[in-house]
Amino acid sequence: MEQVAREREGESARLVADAVGRLIELWGFRGVMGRAWATLYLSEDPLPASALRERLEISTGAASMALTELERWGVVSRRKIAGERRDYFEAEIDVWKMVSRVYRERELAEIQRAIEAFSTAIARFDREARLGDAQTRRAARLAGERTAKLLELTRVGQSLLAALVERGRIDVRPLLAWTRRAR
Repeated sequence: MEQVAREREGESARLVADAVGRLIELWGFRGVMGRAWATLYLSEDPLPASALRERLEISTGAASMALTELERWGVVSRRKIAGERRDYFEAEIDVWKMVSRVYRERELAEIQRAIEAFSTAIARFDREARLGDAQTRRAARLAGERTAKLLELTRVGQSLLAALVERGRIDVRPLLAWTRRAR
């Protein structure tokens, strides 16, 4: 009876791990990272890499790479257990802390790069609109105006995401105002 209960628990944990693995792939991470984190998250005690390997049915290399990357992102930490030579791993259990870190380090950084690119392009379009022939000026003005709209939307997105990361809530009024102007 106890064996059946453990098997069901293992199946349930695999369902969660697989679902997290699929979700994390949407963010551009490898699915095994999500599966490893979820397995640790559901575990009452820290686990050695060998236990992750067995539970997830992955190679030593895959487990090592996933754990190294998860440690780099600060969502898994390595622990020593007295009397044990091997390392044990535990998951960060504050899910919002994890998500906000990814938003801060990846998405906000990428948004900032887009803002810089749009700003540079607008300046170049502006110069072309002043210096080119009639067709070039017209095309540059159009491209500059459209890029300015992209820049405005990107800045709204940046402020919304920054507010979400910093305060855990957002004010959607700037987005609503932008959608009214964009029509």
